[in-house]
Amino acid sequence: MKLTGNTIWLLLLLAFTFAACEQSYTPKPRGYFQINFPKREYRVFDVPGYPYTFEYPVYANIVKDSLFFGQKTENPYWINVEFPSMNGKIYMSYKEIGKNDKNNFQQLVNDAFKMTYKHTYKAEYIDEKTIHTPFNVSGEFYDVGGNAASAKQFYATDSTVHFLRGALYFDAAPNADSLAPVQQFLKEDMWHLVETLKWR
Repeated sequence: MKLTGNTIWLLLLLAFTFAACEQSYTPKPRGYFQINFPKREYRVFDVPGYPYTFEYPVYANIVKDSLFFGQKTENPYWINVEFPSMNGKIYMSYKEIGKNDKNNFQQLVNDAFKMTYKHTYKAEYIDEKTIHTPFNVSGEFYDVGGNAASAKQFYATDSTVHFLRGALYFDAAPNADSLAPVQQFLKEDMWHLVETLKWR
């Protein structure tokens, strides 16, 4: 039997088809962009009239927060520490501890606890770490695991006059896998902020 050119091409095509079917396909895992983090350097937030000072990264900006959910803030000492290159922001709210029911020390602690634990429906875990510095600052640092809207939060106080709460948010949908490296990086900056916090 003599093979023609068309028959040879047909046989080769069939051979390649059967050979291709024998290989198994393994899908590649979903990937995320590589993030190049800046070198850690800090500067001091020390604005006259503010009841606190602290160190914050040079790759962050301090912006005064004048509105809270569309309403005027409780006092002029609410600020945001913004990280433009990472689309992140630490919302920091300050309250003076008072004798009334609204701003008594225990109520402020309870409110901070409730605001953190309202994320439990999305959280896989919540780790608490006690804050205690030589500068008369105590409080709690919360590490919230899973797809919570705010994975890093803290409150810091002297328990008599000052109460400062911070919460890290991103301008992105909560995704623990993709945000994990940035959250871990900024967690160190939040700790540095807390450890250098001083009251005035």
